[in-house]
Amino acid sequence: MSEERFGEFVLVRRHADGHVAELALDRPKAMNAVSTEMARSVAGACAALGADRDVRVVVLTSTHERAFCVGADLKERNSLSDAELVRQRPVARGAYTGVLELPVPTVAAVHGFALGGGFELALSCDVIVADGTAVVGLPEVSVGVIPGGGGTQLLPRRVGAARAAELIFSARRVEAAEARELGLVDVLVEDGRDRAEALALASRIAANSPVGLRAAKRALRLGHGLDLRAGLEVEDAAWRSVAFSGDRAEGVAAFNEKRKPEWPGE
Repeated sequence: MSEERFGEFVLVRRHADGHVAELALDRPKAMNAVSTEMARSVAGACAALGADRDVRVVVLTSTHERAFCVGADLKERNSLSDAELVRQRPVARGAYTGVLELPVPTVAAVHGFALGGGFELALSCDVIVADGTAVVGLPEVSVGVIPGGGGTQLLPRRVGAARAAELIFSARRVEAAEARELGLVDVLVEDGRDRAEALALASRIAANSPVGLRAAKRALRLGHGLDLRAGLEVEDAAWRSVAFSGDRAEGVAAFNEKRKPEWPGE
């Protein structure tokens, strides 16, 4: 396993021959509150991982024992002038869109508090694995703002408009069992097992065609919300992008020869 640091607060670890990248939020003294510097580092790490053709899956984790991420750094926000807040906004957005726009499958490993921007980082991933200690929510209206890291758009896509409205308007925190029941998280595991289970899932995903994974994610994301006819056109375009690839040829050959494929990744 190799490690690379992006700024002071983000650590990237490479697993499984570099095919699984772990993006670890590493600001333990602030329970991973997202400061301007940390947001910039998350965006930088995502840009690097997205451009790395060896990476097939990204797992978003936390080094803090009791929190995934408690959201925006409100202490820093309190010190900003209106003009500074305006300038800071695109930097903050860059962290969330960086995760959201990763071209490979993404898995969030959540334990403890995942609130506000912290939960929005998890919502930006394709799959959320949580342990029994997880507490999630979007409490922004309780401090006079709104979810601004994608929450008002991502949450209703997961749980429907009415449920999202109830959760956002009430600003309530949701514990792990109810979060799984409502679809706020996808996989519920034993306490302390979120990272291990997320990495295990990522390894299973990474065994598949890198060309196929990127195309499947593209079809899922671009097709969401379209009418069926338009969505099927998105799917067809994604199919055409892989149908004549080296990965497709290798996958079919490996199946017929009853062996493990060796993906060329092209």
